[in-house]
Amino acid sequence: MVTPQPPAAESERSGAYFYTRKPEPPTRPQTDRTEGNGAAPAESSLGPTGRPLREVPDPTPVTTHGPAQIIAMCNQKGGVGKTTSTINLGAALAEYGRRVLLVDLDPQGALSAGLGVAHHDLELTVHNLLVEPRVSIDEVLMRTRVENLDLLPSNIDLSAAEIQLVTEVGREQTLGRVLYPVLDRYDYILIDCQPSLGLLTVNALACAEGVIIPMECEYFSLRGLALLNDTVEKVHERLNPKLSLSGIVVTMFDARTLHSREVMARLVEVFGDLVYDTVVNRTVRFPETSVAGEPITTWAPKSGGAEAYRALAREVIHRSGR
Repeated sequence: MVTPQPPAAESERSGAYFYTRKPEPPTRPQTDRTEGNGAAPAESSLGPTGRPLREVPDPTPVTTHGPAQIIAMCNQKGGVGKTTSTINLGAALAEYGRRVLLVDLDPQGALSAGLGVAHHDLELTVHNLLVEPRVSIDEVLMRTRVENLDLLPSNIDLSAAEIQLVTEVGREQTLGRVLYPVLDRYDYILIDCQPSLGLLTVNALACAEGVIIPMECEYFSLRGLALLNDTVEKVHERLNPKLSLSGIVVTMFDARTLHSREVMARLVEVFGDLVYDTVVNRTVRFPETSVAGEPITTWAPKSGGAEAYRALAREVIHRSGR
């Protein structure tokens, strides 16, 4: 499992450590390349993370599908763009010909609503799959408006699942047993976790191969990373040896503010290459897509937000080798 290497002192592992020391500006690596006039490369060659942009090739077409890589989209802090990232990353992966299943594991049902599903009226949801063994996953599976993108919807009924699963044997592996029959149909399964580290989130981590952490570039989001990383390590050690931290994607970034730039610099300093080069900037387009019930890749396909999630999809495909 790839884990970041924070300083050894235990006190420095707390969230406060990430911000109490003022981050230094990222140091540009030495390079032999020069501009035409013999000067060093321009600052524009640096990406929003403060590092030189790395070239990511366009994904190659696929002719077969599966077995799926399961990725948990996880952050115990709410309002960081987790559901938005799940929807739009899934849609961008589908644009590149990958078959994608989105799993709504949040009782608020925001993922389902964001795809235009009237989730409050559904008779069968993820809740039924977790607590009723006789319900088949094909009875709950839904097609979306996006080609190659399917959905397992959820609603408020899911809030009862944590209580109902408490007495079950192997309760942490319940979601893994639910998803097993459809692994060969998809290339990626993205799980939108609820903003907590409860039993539902542990279920997602117990069956996932990777964790992508969407993170707003602000102080309180940075503090929670230490706790979340500890949870990922514990699940890796005790429940799922295949689990690793795939990467951190910065959302709602505003390069005009010093605070955002300082948090970004500290994030890259601590987590290094685990931070994706792709950064999602603030835009009014994302709230519009939520109302429309579509991903931004179809609602505003030429917008900066759509291009950002396509770039993130290319990075995810490149890193996973799929």
